Amino acid sequence: MKTLLIGLLLLAGAATAEEGSVTIPPVTVPFSAYASQAARHYYETDLRDVHPDFPSLAEARAYYDKWNADQAARAKQNYAVEIHAETIGGVPTDVIIPKGGPAPRNRNRVLINLHGGAFLWGARDGGQAESIPVAALGVIEVITIDYREGPENHFPAASEDVASVYAELLQRYRPENIGIFGCSAGGILTAESVAWFQKHNLPRPGAIAMLCSGAKPFEGDSAYLAPILNGDKPVTPQDAVARLAALPYFTGAEIADPLVFPGVSDTVMAQFPPTAILTGSRDFAMSAALDTANQLNRLGVEAELHVWDGMSHAFMMLSQLPEAREANYTLARFFDRHLGMKPKG
Repeated sequence: MKTLLIGLLLLAGAATAEEGSVTIPPVTVPFSAYASQAARHYYETDLRDVHPDFPSLAEARAYYDKWNADQAARAKQNYAVEIHAETIGGVPTDVIIPKGGPAPRNRNRVLINLHGGAFLWGARDGGQAESIPVAALGVIEVITIDYREGPENHFPAASEDVASVYAELLQRYRPENIGIFGCSAGGILTAESVAWFQKHNLPRPGAIAMLCSGAKPFEGDSAYLAPILNGDKPVTPQDAVARLAALPYFTGAEIADPLVFPGVSDTVMAQFPPTAILTGSRDFAMSAALDTANQLNRLGVEAELHVWDGMSHAFMMLSQLPEAREANYTLARFFDRHLGMKPKG
């Protein structure tokens, strides 16, 4: 059984009140006793968080494109759906429909998926891997958007694409019957989209979900501890702060802009619809997810937080894991409870 011997130095020197830093001595950390055997096997043999440093964007895209294709293929084996490409609002999308069509209660409902991938990759296969389980378990149509990414495009191109699709769907669906969800970068884009809708006077959707993500940068304890717990190299404070801001898509954007990270503005966040936040205890984005959930609750927004012990970033895409099925079922049930409800106020 694999365990980790951790000798993690967050900052050199002894802890001080000003810095709040701490030196962690070597400690052996076993894998979670609460995780499934399938999760343990994945952790020991194929954990995605451990990967080489890619010398070029082309090589990184090739690596993650293959990974996403593998997850999409596995999802198609485990869940019965039909998929077709469709251009909506001038934006390419894939439409995922459960075999036999949506359930009667969902015929006037739809979900929008915003795939992850660091705003650099993830279109098509990545979006399908995220959407197929939710479509099948929720017996609901899911539309995954191939939004514009960096470095070819920059903020706010993706927000504009989501708004274009959303505006066209509003001709077919009431806003309270539309849900939006995304994983990792797609979770950030989900939050950005709600802020974008506010600024451009589009009605807010019925509910949203952020998976392994939040409405703010990936900082906090998990940014440092999760890579180590997953067997990867330590992250410096400088790297943690720059993790998102340095992405090519955000070139020229301001972190303090609520259209980039809505969590910087209580005013924007207070107008969010019911929100589900799902993450894992070994997800480097967990702290951002937790703080986003706390902020929403403080502001009186209905928010659900679900955390799976031992799970790493984007574990919902791993159809072979019981935890992934449970997370996607939790997500489907959340939307089933909230779509169709009239906004308060």
